[in-house]
Parts: sequence; structure tokens; C-alpha cells
Amino acid sequence: MQTIERDVAIIGAGTAGLNARRAALREGATVVMIEAGPHGTTCARVGCMPSKLLIRAAEAAHEVAHAGTYGIDVDGYSVDAQKVFERVRSERDRFVGFVLEAVDHIPDDQKLTGRATLVSDHIVEVGDHTRVHAKTVVIATGSSPFVPPQLRPLEDRLLGNDEIFEIETLPKSLAVFGMGVIALEVGQALHRLGVEVTFFSIDDRIGPISDPIVLHKAHEVFGRELRMFAGADIHEVEAHGERGVRVRWSCHRQTTHQEDFDAVFVATGRRPNVHGLGLEATSATLDERGMPSFDVRTGQIEDLPIFIAGDATGERTLLHEAADEGQQAGANAATWPHVRARTRRTGLGVMFTAPNIAIVGDGWSSLDPDTVAVGEVSFDNQGRSRVMGENAGIARLYATRKCGYLVGAELLGPRVEHIAHLLAWAVQSRMTVEQALQMPFYHPVVEEGIRTALRDLAENLRIAELPCEGDDMRDGPGA
Repeated sequence: MQTIERDVAIIGAGTAGLNARRAALREGATVVMIEAGPHGTTCARVGCMPSKLLIRAAEAAHEVAHAGTYGIDVDGYSVDAQKVFERVRSERDRFVGFVLEAVDHIPDDQKLTGRATLVSDHIVEVGDHTRVHAKTVVIATGSSPFVPPQLRPLEDRLLGNDEIFEIETLPKSLAVFGMGVIALEVGQALHRLGVEVTFFSIDDRIGPISDPIVLHKAHEVFGRELRMFAGADIHEVEAHGERGVRVRWSCHRQTTHQEDFDAVFVATGRRPNVHGLGLEATSATLDERGMPSFDVRTGQIEDLPIFIAGDATGERTLLHEAADEGQQAGANAATWPHVRARTRRTGLGVMFTAPNIAIVGDGWSSLDPDTVAVGEVSFDNQGRSRVMGENAGIARLYATRKCGYLVGAELLGPRVEHIAHLLAWAVQSRMTVEQALQMPFYHPVVEEGIRTALRDLAENLRIAELPCEGDDMRDGPGA
């Protein structure tokens, strides 16, 4: 086994790892990046990009199928699944290719291939061929799909987001386990492409929604289109037919149902890739999940020369967050023991379902209801939404009773992927409700709905607002 010395050893070559490498090099450090699996980032290979390609095909099919709404008759259209997935894979491979090209240009002495194992705070063994002595280590190992124990005996029949984009033909029926981001985005897309999709979830959550009023509306809206069993008690899942499964379930301890499905898609969340990494051989204190404690502002694990970034943290598992965290962890690893804390950007998460779901800044579950006021708007009769025939949803905006700062929002509605950005900028700019109402709103646009919600919020603040003296929001609202 050869031995090499570097200032910073980075475990993982995804979005966080690549950004950590760039940041460490900018600080003048010597770097080696270690990767055991395929390059290309989770987003490009099996996440953001292929799912959006599938969603776009589904949108096109949905528009054709519902053209009659606008007085346009389209007869005899069909979905060619092979062509749909050929485009998905072709464009996906193009996105992955850009990442692979970037990795190929990394000098050979800055990258290693093999499974990394920490044997101390400063030593990483790579496979059976290299021992790296590093001043600091950055863990950027990403995450992996979680398969519930009940389904693991059927793993050879399960489709996850690593496999779903590789199918050649659409199944007639599909059971989807989960109602999170990946489950609903992919499941709804396949439904709109002609698959009979049934969703199962052990609770009533939909994506990241925590506001009970928004959640109730989400169940109503999605329930009109999709077959969903929330709070399902799954009694048994067994193999059936060549590739299918048989599911027995009940809801709320009522009648037991049984149904056969041609395929099953499992999207019950992802888990940080920290197990088997050797963290127990370091000075880090691990919790019952095997996770170390770390400072989200620096990426540093306790006061150790070890940093963590991206999906491996289990925190904000989004590409733009992984990029930010990688840069911070890489820079701090290079300058350790001198580390700098950063103010995080306002949180922003979007689900590309129809209608979109978005969480901006502080969602409802992270707020104290006694300290905030709420404003809302329904998209059911909002002008531009009705014009588009997409009039369904609700937006709830939150502001501090003290001073009236916007701190967050939970949104369900048409094109709120765009509205969410405007609100995130307003939150990060520490804008008050009154200041937001001074911004221009065009007519007729979906964004006018946000003005309605802001007006409602302003009225509620006039009733509940507390004096603004002594305001002390140093890090800004929604950070």
C-alpha cells in the first residue's frame, strides 16, 4: 500500500466534493479527491435532471389529453414509452457528461478511485492500494435510497430512482411507496403517461409540507387526480407474477384491501452515506444513527479536523445547498484550525409536481405560532390561474409580529417554483410585508396572488404586530 500526503482529503466526488476541492485549491491547499462509485452527481444521474425530463414528457401528454378544456379536440394521441425514455436517458447522459468531463480534467495526482475508510482523524485508507495522510478530511459521500425492511426481501423486483429511468416499457400498474418529493414527482409523471399508479404512505405527509392548512389542500388537489392511501398499514407485500407484487393493506384499521401491481417504485427517503466510512475510528461522537454532530455554518464536526457537506449531512439535501456547503467545508478544511462561519442562504425547496409545492425560509413546523402572523391566498379562483386552467392550490406567508419581517412561506399552486424565488429573495433581504407590497406586480400574472396574500398578512399584522424597538435579527429571518 502506497502512502501519500495531502493537506485535504475529500471523500466523494459529487456536487459537494467537487465544490470542496475547488474551494480548498483556491486557499492554496494540496488536495486529493476519493470516489468509489460512478461519477456524475446524484442530481445529474438519478435525481433532478432525469426526473424533470420525465415530468416534461408527462406535461406534454397531459396538455394534449386535456386540450378539450380550451375547445381543441385531439383524437388518437399515444405515448411511445421507448421514445420518452430514450430522450430522458439521452439528455441525462449529456448532463452527466459535463460532470465527467470536469472530473477527467482533474490531474491524476488529485484523485483516487476506491472505497475510503477513515482509520483516524488524519488518515484515510483507499481500497487496498493507498493510505492518505491528511491535515484535514472532508466527507462528501452523498446519500442512498432507503428501502423499508418489509420490502427488502423483494429488492430484485423494486424500482428506485437509480432504476426507474432505465425502463424500456411502461408497466400497466405501479405501486409507489412514499409521498415525498421523488415519489410524487415521478409517480404523477408516470400516471400522466398512462400508468395506473397507486401511492402508499404510512402517514399523511405530502412532500415537505408542514402547514396543516396547506397539507389539507394538497390532499384535496392531488386526491382528485391520483389514487393515494395515506396512513396505510401495509400488512404484506409479496412477489406476484414475473416482476410484480401483491399488496395487502388497510387504512385506519378499516377494511383490508388486496391488489396486484405490475411493478413497484420505492421512494421512501434517502439516508446519509456515513455507515462503513470508519467514523467510529475517529474522535467524533456519534449518535444512535451513527451521525456525528457538526456546525452547519462551518461544516466542521465538533472541533475536529474533519468536515462534512452535502447530502451526507442529512440536512438540506438539495444541489444548491450541497454546492454552498462543499465550498464552505473545503475552504475551512484548507485553513483549519482557522475556520469561518457563514450565514446560510434562505432555505428554498421546490417540488415539480402539478401543482408545484415550495417551501421558503422557515416552514410552519419551525415557527412559533405566537410570534408570527399569517397571510394566505387561494389559487382556486386567481385570475391568471383560471386562464391557464390550473386554478388549484393555496399559499401561506409568514411574518414576524415584531416588525413585520417576512420569514417564510409554504406554497401549493401553479408555477410557484418562480414565486418561491421572489419570496426567498424578499426573506433574505429582510424585507417587511409593507416593503414587499411596494414592489411592482404585473397583470395578469400568477404572482398577483402573492400580493393578495401579502395584503391579508398586512391586515393581520395590523391586528397583531408588536413594537419594533430592540429588533435583533442579526442573521436575518428565514436563514
